[in-house]
Amino acid sequence: MTPGSSAEKPAGTASAGPGNSFVWTRRHLLGLEDLSAEELLYIFRTAENLQEISTRSVKKAPALRGRVMVNLFFEDSTRTRMSFTLAAQRLAADVLDFSAARSSVTKGESLRDTVRNIEAMGVDTFIIRHPAAGAPHAVAQYSRCCVINAGDGQHEHPTQGLIDIFTIRERKGRIEGLNVVIVGDIAHSRVARSNFWGLTRLGARVTFVGPTTLVPRAFERLGARISHDLDEALKDADVVNMLRIQRERMTSQEFPSTEEYVRLFGLTRERLARAKPDILVMHPGPINRGVELASDVADGPNSSILRQVSNGLAIRMAVLFLVNQANSQDGAGPPG
Repeated sequence: MTPGSSAEKPAGTASAGPGNSFVWTRRHLLGLEDLSAEELLYIFRTAENLQEISTRSVKKAPALRGRVMVNLFFEDSTRTRMSFTLAAQRLAADVLDFSAARSSVTKGESLRDTVRNIEAMGVDTFIIRHPAAGAPHAVAQYSRCCVINAGDGQHEHPTQGLIDIFTIRERKGRIEGLNVVIVGDIAHSRVARSNFWGLTRLGARVTFVGPTTLVPRAFERLGARISHDLDEALKDADVVNMLRIQRERMTSQEFPSTEEYVRLFGLTRERLARAKPDILVMHPGPINRGVELASDVADGPNSSILRQVSNGLAIRMAVLFLVNQANSQDGAGPPG
């Protein structure tokens, strides 16, 4: 299957969207906060159409043949970088990898100059991970290329949010009306923010759980429920998403001892047994086994952690396809 071959056609076709009228028009994916429910569901339908590619003996379709994607990563990454690389390759795009540690950035080159110089080589899409919140938004202002946010500071990680929500929808059949509990360092988590915006836009109820120092009450103003009692929050939870605790955070004054965190907020088999039998267990990875959740929970029947990884390819293929198609329709694109 190539995009456009099924009855439910991907973005850019008049017959694809609700009422046979929806057309994807965004050249960038910078966050989920500004996406409508219709746009979120459209990404999911496109991803569903593209999933079949990964089951073929030859795992490629020509949808982005001749396009060039650049992984512009200013932070270390394994899963996200590899997932975007595979997603682009499965759509027959060429991929360039950028490493800040081996680039002119170490000589003082600005982000703007780095982007403009790479853009001048005739690339089509920047996939940007940056420690500064808003960096992908800035690049989108001065670049003619598509820009996809692969994580910016403590702001958003939109494709991970899409992956998580897509996986919930796949397993539960819906998002609306679900109770989703997100556990961990909410204050510093871009994954939690993207999940919150997408889930609430689709009608789920979100509860943030963690120590008082890491789950500030300010999130209540956005519409989230706040709890510092995981056992209580799990009673009516349909989904629990355990966030990774960064090792540098474990030694900060904001964080309790590791032993105390595990006792209060670690997802053990005993704690899971008191939740709904069909509760869905998730984790964006990488897992600190024995901290966020026990190994028998991570590998147990309620877990969809590896499915999140598999779904990451379909979601990132869909995003790459959609933004590049919108860029072509706008007549925009790289120099030359």
